[in-house]
Amino acid sequence: MNRRTFFSLTAIALASSLVACGSTSTPTEAANKRKEIDTAVDGALNKLYSATPGSREQGSKAKAILVFPSVIAAGLVVGGEYGEGALRVGGTSVGYYKTSTASFGLQIGAQSKVVVLMFMTQDALDKFKTNDKGWTAGVDGSVAVAKSGANGTLDTATTNAPIVGFVLTNSGLMANLSFEGTKVSRLDI
Repeated sequence: MNRRTFFSLTAIALASSLVACGSTSTPTEAANKRKEIDTAVDGALNKLYSATPGSREQGSKAKAILVFPSVIAAGLVVGGEYGEGALRVGGTSVGYYKTSTASFGLQIGAQSKVVVLMFMTQDALDKFKTNDKGWTAGVDGSVAVAKSGANGTLDTATTNAPIVGFVLTNSGLMANLSFEGTKVSRLDI
């Protein structure tokens, strides 16, 4: 098998597995899926608030919070990420979404992370909600990655942006990353 065929087959297999993750067939299954996502979102927000000083206060100022409690990243040269989550307004889920990102380059393995996007302005939230074909970070809205300052609290240079993003792994808040190219679409459940 030549290199081009290998990359093509890998990309097709990854895309197929990511698409299969988001399908639900009956109303009961859909209700169970929403409940499962809501429970995971609660846990992810608790993890963020306990691990990152200042994040609870930041969240209380947000117009809405989009939470993906488990974004799975996997790759072998061709990689991808997929996760499902909910958009919360005032602590209540108002919509369910999926996120996906494709990447190419030197990579191997898999990991899970929590991704949280806080919409700090009504304009940023409106642009997100009205994009029927999906929303892409860096194209439809810029996401400032939240960073901790020297004293361990959130850096105000990043938290004053219209959209503030947090990424948590088992080792804590990640910095020096980009949300560019992250695609978010409505989840049909």
